Amino acid sequence: MKTLNRFLSSLALLFFAMLWTGAAHAAGLMIPTGSGHEPMEILEHHVNVVIEDGYAITTVEQVFGNPNGEDLEAIYSFPVPENAAVSEFAFLIDGQAVTGEVLEKQRAREVYEQEKQAGREAAITEQDAYRAFDISVYPVRAGQDAYIRLTYIQAVHVDTSIGRYVYPLEEGGVDEQRLSFWTYQEAVKERFSFNLEFRSSWPVDEFRLPQHPQALVQQSGDATWQVSMTSEHVSNEGESAAAESSGTVHRLDQDIVVYWRQAQSLPGSVELIAHKEQDNGRGTFMMTLTPGNDLAPITEGRDWVFILDFSGSMEGKFQSLVEGVERGLARLNPNDRFRIILFNNQAREITGGFEPATTETVRHYTDSLAAMHPDRGTNLYAGLELGMKALDADRSSALVLVTDGVANVGLTERRDFLDLLDQHDTRLFTFVMGNSANRPLLESMAKASNGFAMNVSNSDDIAGKLMEATSRLTHEAFHDVDVRFSGVKVADLTPERVGSLYRGQQLIVFGHYWGHGEASVIVDGMVSGQGRSYSTTFEFPERADQHPEIERLWAFAKIEDLQNRLDYFGEGADLEQAITDLAVEHGLVTDYTSMIVLREERYAELGIDRSNRARVEKEQLARQERAVQTVRNNRVDQQQPMYSQPRASHSNGGGALGPWMLLLLLPLLLQRFRSSR
Repeated sequence: MKTLNRFLSSLALLFFAMLWTGAAHAAGLMIPTGSGHEPMEILEHHVNVVIEDGYAITTVEQVFGNPNGEDLEAIYSFPVPENAAVSEFAFLIDGQAVTGEVLEKQRAREVYEQEKQAGREAAITEQDAYRAFDISVYPVRAGQDAYIRLTYIQAVHVDTSIGRYVYPLEEGGVDEQRLSFWTYQEAVKERFSFNLEFRSSWPVDEFRLPQHPQALVQQSGDATWQVSMTSEHVSNEGESAAAESSGTVHRLDQDIVVYWRQAQSLPGSVELIAHKEQDNGRGTFMMTLTPGNDLAPITEGRDWVFILDFSGSMEGKFQSLVEGVERGLARLNPNDRFRIILFNNQAREITGGFEPATTETVRHYTDSLAAMHPDRGTNLYAGLELGMKALDADRSSALVLVTDGVANVGLTERRDFLDLLDQHDTRLFTFVMGNSANRPLLESMAKASNGFAMNVSNSDDIAGKLMEATSRLTHEAFHDVDVRFSGVKVADLTPERVGSLYRGQQLIVFGHYWGHGEASVIVDGMVSGQGRSYSTTFEFPERADQHPEIERLWAFAKIEDLQNRLDYFGEGADLEQAITDLAVEHGLVTDYTSMIVLREERYAELGIDRSNRARVEKEQLARQERAVQTVRNNRVDQQQPMYSQPRASHSNGGGALGPWMLLLLLPLLLQRFRSSR
């Protein structure tokens, strides 16, 4: 295990090098290349985040300015946050913020263009697949400003007692056609702020923003933390004068990543929040399982297959990748073996099958890597297919896929990849590099193989991500997980298929329930070929109205399940309609739906129901009520604990190095890779 930890420590250098040297495109106003207009400006950008009860609510307010002598349309783009659902989009019309409604995507675009042609105010939020949310606003009057507000919600996981929140800004730069047409205006001219409030009944030892040391972090009471950053254009001397001379107070070109570390030796637990407005009606719940630390370490040797992106997007990063591979291979156990696969338009293996990790062998193959130059497209399927050939059924094997791009050559459909994985018994561990990587594809591939996908931002704490991977790969996993209930009627569970859980990994389950009272939950699975079961009993509430947002979270999770089914089985009009209906009912922006803002009287004239406005008002009222209440303890298994062991952390078996010792090394890593650029 110590050898594997040393190996993964070197692997982290590889991942860090890839991130640090890569160019990124920021979120911002998109300007058609060669338009001839003065670029519109982002005058203000304000972010407010509340993390409580297992989910985060992010509200973004922006003010655009039009310095031109004619009315223009503003188009703003930002990366799709991980597992996030847009719940509110508002545009200021006649001094009032008007909330948008969700329509089928084509109809929403037709209505927007119709209103724009008529010269009436309108705005639309659309999803560009997994890449970005695009917001169009018309008109931004000549010489005037326009205000928009966007809110999205997402479940927040804690992994090995470390929580993580990302406000994504780096676009990723994987859509070449889009980048050839648009340029980005990411500078905030007058005011920028980021404020986060964290409320939790579980004690927290520390908050960190590894790439934003200027952030002010304060603890207010035992259960509440605040994070804040502000920049403002003023005419005073000093720091503000520097901002004035540059004409920018902040640039939207770096993700904001927030970490928090829970106290050690907290118990494994089951937490439940519910929303149920009628005593005898249907309720919605969110159940969070945090397992105990009872998965044993793995000690036998393994076969490692590195599948490395060698496409043109890796230019400038590849030599650092080579160094990371060399250092990682040099620390493998003599009983471990390795292969190296490269892929761009095609895939090729540079090793002669599985090779022993001797000094001579490692030097030979890393010298070969160093002489190569990445180019061309990304045939991810070919790389994965080649990596799966010649696996030894008598040895444990793991595929480590590292890519910062999107499959654009050869087979690219999700079903093709899932069919390929079905043919092999191996674990795929995927490092998803950047905000615009094809997360849906890579995450579904990892899940289908009972592996895991790890999303990595350029602003991440790479040491922390290393510990997360180390903890998972050095211990047994809980496979073929099944969740079932008895007692109270429960249905519509999502995710439909859990797959595997690794050490320290939480499981969040959404569902519906009817009635109230005592219910039992049983979680079954396999560990090293042996059955294992956990269970507890708790009460479903008769009435609960403090968390209306989880209705949207359930719908979003259900839509993900339906989309996975659609991608696997191919085109299906019924599934597409089911996704559209769920999204319209719950006010969600998806590949099939968009959110549109019109003048208030136009909704009635066009026959558009104001259901999302009513939902938003209900959610805002609930947030106001929660804000003045004490922090709630949502644990429901105190009387009958589901887990006998404390939850996993990096101090109780998650790696040879202590977690915060590794974090102290981060500045040295930064210095090392800056000097190597």
